[in-house]
Amino acid sequence: MRCKTTWRLRAAGTGSGAGGGRRLGWRWGSPWRRLVPAAGGSFGSPRAAAPPGRGTRPEILPAESRSLPRGCVRLMEETAAGRGQPRQRAARPRGSRGRGTAARRGSTARGDATDGHPTDGAPRAVVPRARAESTPVPRTLSARSRATGGLRLREVLSQLSLGRQDVSEASGLVNHVVSHLIQAVRGRDGSFSSISRLGAGSYYEHVKISEPNEFDIMLVMPVTRLQLDECDGTGAYYYLSFKRSPKEKYMNKFLDEDGKLSADKMLQELRRIIKEEVKHIKIDVEVTVKRKKPGSPAITLQIKKPPAEISVDIILALEVQQSWPPSTQDGLNIECWLGRKVRREFRHKPIYLVAKQNKKEKLLRGNTWRLSFSHIEKAMLNNHGSIKTCCESNGVKCCRKDCLKLLKYLLERLKMKHAKELEKFCSYHVKTAFFHSCVTWPSDTDWQYENLEHCFQKYLEYFLRCLQDSQLPHFFIPQYNLLSLDDKASNDFLSRQINYQLNNGFPVFHQA
Repeated sequence: MRCKTTWRLRAAGTGSGAGGGRRLGWRWGSPWRRLVPAAGGSFGSPRAAAPPGRGTRPEILPAESRSLPRGCVRLMEETAAGRGQPRQRAARPRGSRGRGTAARRGSTARGDATDGHPTDGAPRAVVPRARAESTPVPRTLSARSRATGGLRLREVLSQLSLGRQDVSEASGLVNHVVSHLIQAVRGRDGSFSSISRLGAGSYYEHVKISEPNEFDIMLVMPVTRLQLDECDGTGAYYYLSFKRSPKEKYMNKFLDEDGKLSADKMLQELRRIIKEEVKHIKIDVEVTVKRKKPGSPAITLQIKKPPAEISVDIILALEVQQSWPPSTQDGLNIECWLGRKVRREFRHKPIYLVAKQNKKEKLLRGNTWRLSFSHIEKAMLNNHGSIKTCCESNGVKCCRKDCLKLLKYLLERLKMKHAKELEKFCSYHVKTAFFHSCVTWPSDTDWQYENLEHCFQKYLEYFLRCLQDSQLPHFFIPQYNLLSLDDKASNDFLSRQINYQLNNGFPVFHQA
């Protein structure tokens, strides 16, 4: 609160007249932030009126012996403890900051679904509550904080950073292979002549850890006149059909008997072309197409150049230039973090639909498509500060991405130890919790670089609350819950494992 107030403090039997008093002028939040009597005077006496003179060091009054408003006492105690320093004027945040955001950050969101696989009639999701205000580092950290801080998380991060030479070689190989395939696919019978490339996933979001051995490439295909019909209650999966006869006549061969656009037919055709073309890539490495995983939207290439082995997921995505579906209306609540203007710009971007099978369908026909927001997620991660210069060369560095990398690494290590129990979890759960945390703590000062241990702890505890409640709403589709009560045993298992690591200094980080 930044307001100016003048208090009239009265002491019985002092000043002029019964109950008289003298005015003590002070300003809540002023640069000196102290209540100070004149030299030789006592608080509430006629001599206590003058503020400290220029060049004099004011005394700090003992709060316990005075009858003051509670806020004044707290302010004096903070000052006496060395915390009453002048506040720095913050740089102008990006976009406009709406009122009432603290309430929205703790509000409920509707949802039902399971980990990547929605269910019908599941209970509505509730966003786990967290303190929405700026959270300063406590002067005395808890036992958990001491364990986290003692680990030296910076050393762990240094082990996760990618080597420049490795990145250069890996990205060069991937670019060569993918460029050849795109050119070959475009030159075929016209079905995919309009595709373009869009990098997605952790490598292009600059949060890849350990090795540059996995890449996600979206082959984007613009399609017009599409009708989207929800196929379940999650708001994430859709049947696609054409409102009128498609402009692209070659699309007719991908329609099923009900006139719906078949994801299976399109993927099979693209997969066939890619399998033929990898044989003609002129490069001194082995490139193969991995066997198809049931329900996966990706065509996975394996690039082998001993001792390295690189996996490239090629994902077919339809680009649709139309309004976002109603299920997304209450999602992407970034006004308090990135601003209203940025949210408005994001929602004017096209939507993408990937060929993903809805496993909860009674009859699997391979004609469902799932909404994808990879392009928005990448934009948010690469421009993540509430102030535009955050983490730029001329700006202040934050620890947001470092926290995300650490939790991704923690989940990765735990999955290596408990593959069966944790098979339902993936890095997208961690990333979704990260976006919600950025909204809960929107200011760059909440993620100061030097406070990594504290910031990682509060992000981790937010994720733990999601696991304990089995509630993690999709960031763009709030009614779509990425965790499910049906998988509560798995959620509780991961929660116990993370709690153990948190309370014992993360021994899993030290294990080979």
